[in-house]
Amino acid sequence: MNMVVGITGGIGCGKSSVTDLLKKLDVDIVDADIIAREVVEPGKFALKKIVEHFGTEILLADGSLNRAQLRVIIFSEKEKKDWLEKLMHPLINDEIRAQIKSATTKYVVLSSALLLETRQKDLVDIVVVVDIPETLQIERTTLRDRNSSELVKKIIDSQLKRDERLSRADIVIDNSDSLDKLKLEIKKLHSDLKKKANDLYDKKISPNK
Repeated sequence: MNMVVGITGGIGCGKSSVTDLLKKLDVDIVDADIIAREVVEPGKFALKKIVEHFGTEILLADGSLNRAQLRVIIFSEKEKKDWLEKLMHPLINDEIRAQIKSATTKYVVLSSALLLETRQKDLVDIVVVVDIPETLQIERTTLRDRNSSELVKKIIDSQLKRDERLSRADIVIDNSDSLDKLKLEIKKLHSDLKKKANDLYDKKISPNK
Protein backbone atom coordinates (compact mmCIF):
# COMPACT_ATOMS: atom_id res chain seq x y z
CA MET A 1 0.00 0.00 0.00
CA ASN A 2 1.25 3.49 -0.85
CA MET A 3 2.35 5.97 1.80
CA VAL A 4 -0.56 8.13 2.99
CA VAL A 5 0.09 11.81 3.75
CA GLY A 6 -2.52 13.65 5.79
CA ILE A 7 -2.86 17.36 5.06
CA THR A 8 -4.87 19.48 7.44
CA GLY A 9 -5.26 23.02 8.72
CA GLY A 10 -7.81 25.33 10.25
CA ILE A 11 -10.45 27.09 8.17
CA GLY A 12 -8.92 29.56 5.72
CA CYS A 13 -5.38 28.22 6.10
CA GLY A 14 -5.23 27.13 2.47
CA LYS A 15 -4.95 23.34 2.54
CA SER A 16 -6.92 23.29 -0.73
CA SER A 17 -4.28 25.51 -2.33
CA VAL A 18 -1.63 23.03 -1.18
CA THR A 19 -3.48 19.99 -2.48
CA ASP A 20 -4.25 21.75 -5.79
CA LEU A 21 -0.51 22.29 -6.30
CA LEU A 22 0.25 18.66 -5.42
CA LYS A 23 -2.46 17.50 -7.83
CA LYS A 24 -0.68 19.43 -10.61
CA LEU A 25 2.40 17.36 -9.72
CA ASP A 26 0.32 14.22 -10.45
CA VAL A 27 -0.27 13.20 -6.84
CA ASP A 28 -3.54 11.37 -6.07
CA ILE A 29 -5.69 13.46 -3.71
CA VAL A 30 -8.44 12.11 -1.47
CA ASP A 31 -10.36 15.19 -0.33
CA ALA A 32 -12.65 14.72 2.67
CA ASP A 33 -14.41 18.03 1.94
CA ILE A 34 -15.34 16.90 -1.56
CA ILE A 35 -16.49 13.53 -0.23
CA ALA A 36 -18.60 15.30 2.41
CA ARG A 37 -20.36 17.22 -0.37
CA GLU A 38 -20.84 14.12 -2.49
CA VAL A 39 -22.52 12.08 0.27
CA VAL A 40 -25.23 14.75 0.67
CA GLU A 41 -26.10 15.08 -3.01
CA PRO A 42 -29.81 14.84 -3.92
CA GLY A 43 -31.01 11.26 -3.71
CA LYS A 44 -28.33 10.21 -1.23
CA PHE A 45 -29.13 8.59 2.13
CA ALA A 46 -27.42 11.34 4.16
CA LEU A 47 -29.45 14.17 2.61
CA LYS A 48 -32.68 12.28 3.29
CA LYS A 49 -31.74 11.98 6.98
CA ILE A 50 -30.68 15.66 7.19
CA VAL A 51 -34.03 16.78 5.74
CA GLU A 52 -35.90 14.51 8.19
CA HIS A 53 -33.96 16.10 11.06
CA PHE A 54 -33.81 19.78 10.04
CA GLY A 55 -36.82 20.10 7.72
CA THR A 56 -37.18 20.97 4.05
CA GLU A 57 -36.12 24.57 4.73
CA ILE A 58 -32.55 23.25 4.78
CA LEU A 59 -32.83 22.73 0.99
CA LEU A 60 -32.20 25.12 -1.86
CA ALA A 61 -34.78 25.58 -4.62
CA ASP A 62 -33.13 22.87 -6.75
CA GLY A 63 -33.39 20.30 -3.95
CA SER A 64 -29.72 20.41 -3.00
CA LEU A 65 -28.44 21.08 0.51
CA ASN A 66 -28.14 24.69 1.62
CA ARG A 67 -24.67 24.26 3.10
CA ALA A 68 -24.36 27.90 4.19
CA GLN A 69 -27.57 27.69 6.23
CA LEU A 70 -26.58 24.34 7.71
CA ARG A 71 -23.22 25.77 8.74
CA VAL A 72 -24.93 28.61 10.63
CA ILE A 73 -27.23 26.15 12.42
CA ILE A 74 -24.63 23.63 13.53
CA PHE A 75 -22.13 26.22 14.71
CA SER A 76 -24.84 27.88 16.80
CA GLU A 77 -26.09 24.70 18.51
CA LYS A 78 -23.59 22.03 19.60
CA GLU A 79 -26.20 19.26 19.83
CA LYS A 80 -27.08 19.69 16.16
CA LYS A 81 -23.41 19.68 15.19
CA ASP A 82 -22.90 16.45 17.17
CA TRP A 83 -25.90 14.84 15.48
CA LEU A 84 -24.65 15.75 12.01
CA GLU A 85 -21.14 14.45 12.71
CA LYS A 86 -22.53 11.14 13.99
CA LEU A 87 -24.39 10.74 10.68
CA MET A 88 -21.67 11.95 8.34
CA HIS A 89 -18.36 10.65 9.72
CA PRO A 90 -18.92 6.92 9.06
CA LEU A 91 -20.13 7.61 5.50
CA ILE A 92 -17.19 9.89 4.78
CA ASN A 93 -14.64 7.52 6.31
CA ASP A 94 -15.85 4.54 4.26
CA GLU A 95 -15.39 6.51 1.04
CA ILE A 96 -11.99 7.84 2.18
CA ARG A 97 -10.75 4.31 2.76
CA ALA A 98 -12.02 3.17 -0.64
CA GLN A 99 -10.30 6.05 -2.45
CA ILE A 100 -7.01 5.57 -0.60
CA LYS A 101 -7.05 1.89 -1.49
CA SER A 102 -7.51 2.68 -5.19
CA ALA A 103 -4.73 5.32 -5.35
CA THR A 104 -1.90 4.60 -7.77
CA THR A 105 0.71 7.31 -7.07
CA LYS A 106 3.85 6.79 -4.98
CA TYR A 107 2.16 8.56 -2.09
CA VAL A 108 -1.48 9.58 -1.73
CA VAL A 109 -2.76 12.66 0.08
CA LEU A 110 -5.72 12.66 2.45
CA SER A 111 -6.86 16.27 2.75
CA SER A 112 -9.13 16.80 5.76
CA ALA A 113 -9.94 19.66 8.10
CA LEU A 114 -10.84 17.06 10.77
CA LEU A 115 -7.84 14.81 10.28
CA LEU A 116 -6.51 15.16 13.82
CA GLU A 117 -9.92 15.33 15.52
CA THR A 118 -11.16 12.03 14.13
CA ARG A 119 -10.01 8.47 13.46
CA GLN A 120 -8.84 9.64 10.04
CA LYS A 121 -5.45 10.25 11.66
CA ASP A 122 -5.04 6.48 11.97
CA LEU A 123 -5.05 6.21 8.17
CA VAL A 124 -1.97 8.37 7.57
CA ASP A 125 1.78 7.85 7.86
CA ILE A 126 2.73 11.55 7.92
CA VAL A 127 0.82 14.64 9.09
CA VAL A 128 1.31 17.93 7.23
CA VAL A 129 -0.24 21.04 8.80
CA VAL A 130 -0.91 24.14 6.70
CA ASP A 131 -0.69 27.11 9.05
CA ILE A 132 -1.42 30.85 9.17
CA PRO A 133 -2.14 33.22 12.10
CA GLU A 134 -5.74 33.37 13.32
CA THR A 135 -6.20 37.00 12.24
CA LEU A 136 -5.35 35.97 8.68
CA GLN A 137 -7.71 32.98 8.91
CA ILE A 138 -10.59 35.33 9.72
CA GLU A 139 -9.63 37.80 7.01
CA ARG A 140 -9.29 35.20 4.25
CA THR A 141 -12.39 33.23 5.20
CA THR A 142 -14.71 36.24 5.43
CA LEU A 143 -13.55 37.34 1.97
CA ARG A 144 -13.86 33.83 0.49
CA ASP A 145 -17.15 32.68 2.01
CA ARG A 146 -18.78 36.05 2.72
CA ASN A 147 -19.49 34.90 6.27
CA SER A 148 -19.40 37.24 9.23
CA SER A 149 -16.20 37.41 11.25
CA GLU A 150 -18.25 36.25 14.26
CA LEU A 151 -19.28 33.02 12.52
CA VAL A 152 -15.73 32.40 11.31
CA LYS A 153 -14.46 32.89 14.87
CA LYS A 154 -17.03 30.34 16.12
CA ILE A 155 -15.80 27.84 13.53
CA ILE A 156 -12.17 28.43 14.52
CA ASP A 157 -13.06 27.99 18.20
CA SER A 158 -14.80 24.69 17.40
CA GLN A 159 -11.71 23.31 15.65
CA LEU A 160 -8.55 21.94 17.20
CA LYS A 161 -6.48 24.72 18.78
CA ARG A 162 -3.65 26.00 16.62
CA ASP A 163 -0.92 25.08 19.12
CA GLU A 164 -2.28 21.54 19.46
CA ARG A 165 -2.47 21.12 15.68
CA LEU A 166 1.11 22.33 15.25
CA SER A 167 2.39 20.08 18.04
CA ARG A 168 1.04 17.02 16.21
CA ALA A 169 2.50 17.92 12.83
CA ASP A 170 5.38 16.07 11.22
CA ILE A 171 5.72 18.87 8.67
CA VAL A 172 4.41 22.47 8.83
CA ILE A 173 3.71 24.57 5.72
CA ASP A 174 3.55 28.32 6.39
CA ASN A 175 0.95 29.75 4.00
CA SER A 176 0.93 33.33 5.27
CA ASP A 177 3.03 34.63 2.36
CA SER A 178 2.45 34.81 -1.42
CA LEU A 179 1.29 32.06 -3.78
CA ASP A 180 4.74 32.06 -5.41
CA LYS A 181 6.34 31.35 -2.04
CA LEU A 182 3.83 28.56 -1.44
CA LYS A 183 4.63 26.99 -4.82
CA LEU A 184 8.30 26.79 -3.89
CA GLU A 185 7.45 25.19 -0.54
CA ILE A 186 5.21 22.61 -2.22
CA LYS A 187 7.87 21.63 -4.76
CA LYS A 188 10.25 20.94 -1.88
CA LEU A 189 7.51 19.11 0.06
CA HIS A 190 6.78 16.91 -2.95
CA SER A 191 10.44 16.01 -3.33
CA ASP A 192 10.75 15.19 0.38
CA LEU A 193 7.57 13.09 0.39
CA LYS A 194 8.66 11.07 -2.65
CA LYS A 195 11.91 10.25 -0.85
CA LYS A 196 10.05 9.25 2.32
CA ALA A 197 7.69 7.09 0.26
CA ASN A 198 10.64 5.32 -1.36
CA ASP A 199 12.27 4.77 2.03
CA LEU A 200 9.02 3.40 3.46
CA TYR A 201 8.60 1.05 0.51
CA ASP A 202 12.18 -0.23 0.93
CA LYS A 203 11.52 -0.95 4.61
CA LYS A 204 8.30 -2.83 3.83
CA ILE A 205 9.91 -5.12 1.27
CA SER A 206 13.16 -5.49 3.28
CA PRO A 207 12.14 -5.15 6.95
CA ASN A 208 15.59 -6.15 8.22
CA LYS A 209 17.40 -3.65 6.01
